[in-house]
Amino acid sequence: MTAIRQDAWSAEDDLILAEVTLRHIREGGTQLAAFEEVGQKIGRTSAACGFRWNSCVRKRYDEAISIAKAQRQKRSYIRKQNPVGVSQVAAFATLEPVEGGYRTDGMNEDTLSIDAVIRFLRQWKGTVQETNRQIKMLEKDLREKEEELNQLRSINDRLSKEVNEVQTDYRVVNDDYKALIQIMDRARRLALITEDEDELKSRFKMDANGNLERIE
Repeated sequence: MTAIRQDAWSAEDDLILAEVTLRHIREGGTQLAAFEEVGQKIGRTSAACGFRWNSCVRKRYDEAISIAKAQRQKRSYIRKQNPVGVSQVAAFATLEPVEGGYRTDGMNEDTLSIDAVIRFLRQWKGTVQETNRQIKMLEKDLREKEEELNQLRSINDRLSKEVNEVQTDYRVVNDDYKALIQIMDRARRLALITEDEDELKSRFKMDANGNLERIE
C-alpha cells in the first residue's frame, strides 16, 4: 500500500502536477483523472493534488492552460472532420465509370464527378495544412512558456540561496550585536563600581597615628 505523504509540496511536485494536468487538458481528459495520476506518481491523494492545483499552481499557468485548451479544440475539430473526409474519399474510391462521369447509387452526378473529388481533396488539404500550422504555433508557444518556466525556476533557486545566505549573515551579526551589548553593559557596571570606590576613598584621610578620619 502506498504511503500518503504529509510533507510540504516541493517545486518538483508542483512541476509534475502542472505537466500532467496540462497534458490531460490538451488531450481532452479530465482534471480528476490528472489528479489521480499525479497522486500515484508522488504519493499523495487526488484530493490533495486538486486542492494544490486550484489554490496555488493553477495561477502560474494561465497562459499554458489557454494554449492547452486551444490544442484540445484543434484535436477535437480534427477528430470530428476525419470520419467525414474518410467516408467521402472511400466513396469516391469505389466509383464506377459511366457515360459522362462517375456515378453510384444514391449520389448525383455533380457529387461523383472528378472535379468534385478534386475540389474536396483541395479543400481538405487546405484545412489540414492550416490546422497543422496552428498546432505548430501552439506547440512553439508552449515550448517558449516551458523555457520561461525553467528560467523562472532557476531564478527562484538562486534567490532562495541568496535569502538563506542573508539569513545566516543576519544571525551572525545579531549574535555579535548581543555580545557587544553584554560587553558594554559589563564595562558600564565596572565603571560605576570604580566611581563608588573613588568616592568612598575621598571621604576619609589617615592621621599621624594611622587612623582614618572623615573629611567634612
